[in-house]
Amino acid sequence: MSLPKKEVEKIANLARIALTELEIETYTQQLSAILAFVEQMNAVDTTGIIPMAHPLDAVARLREDVVSETNQRDNFQAIAPQVKNGLYLVPQVIE
Repeated sequence: MSLPKKEVEKIANLARIALTELEIETYTQQLSAILAFVEQMNAVDTTGIIPMAHPLDAVARLREDVVSETNQRDNFQAIAPQVKNGLYLVPQVIE
């Protein structure tokens, strides 16, 4: 698929990007090549192919869910400007 030069100019205008004539020509060629590649990929028959999340059979290495720090809530609330019933009080900003 070939992208017209006017479309690149329109995209640049919508994105508020100033392009020189040379840049417009370059981007027109590059975007046309990208669209041609996408068309080529769309032409591949993927019937029966199972979608995958990763190209390799990689497994996420997870650590055990264990507590690694002590509870410091009382220390943090001791230095807070206002606390009530274990909650931090903040000024109201929305009426």
